Amino acid sequence: MSTTWQTRLADLIAGRHSSNGDPVDAGAQLRVFDDEGAEVFLQALARHHRVDQDDPQLIWIRPLVGGAESAELGYLFNLSATRRRGLSWTRAHLEENGDVVLLLRSGETAIVQPAEGDLLAELQRWDRFTDRLTRKEEAQLDALDSDSWHGQFS
Repeated sequence: MSTTWQTRLADLIAGRHSSNGDPVDAGAQLRVFDDEGAEVFLQALARHHRVDQDDPQLIWIRPLVGGAESAELGYLFNLSATRRRGLSWTRAHLEENGDVVLLLRSGETAIVQPAEGDLLAELQRWDRFTDRLTRKEEAQLDALDSDSWHGQFS
């Protein structure tokens, strides 16, 4: 059975492509290229996404920006900065190497692929950071239905 790009996207984001079966050792990164082919964005992705109910060609994700070391509390993320982003696509496909390619309505190209190096390390810091959140806060983040954060770590 062949894998669809949607299944691969979900597996990448959740870390279900780990070579040792532990999702903490894997995850996704997002690369965005402008219409001339220049890379304009590269960031790790949090372990959740959702397809918009009203627009099936809109995927909500959470790029991991706003992380920094705190002397008192360790590594933290500013959840007002680490907010959801939408990928509004016109065409999508799965590359032979397993990357998911989305041609965006903006004319840019987004590629979701396995996280590597510093970006995988950032995702692992995110995993440790989210252990500090309450179940309610985690559920709010996972829902990807709000552009604002009014709880702790804002």
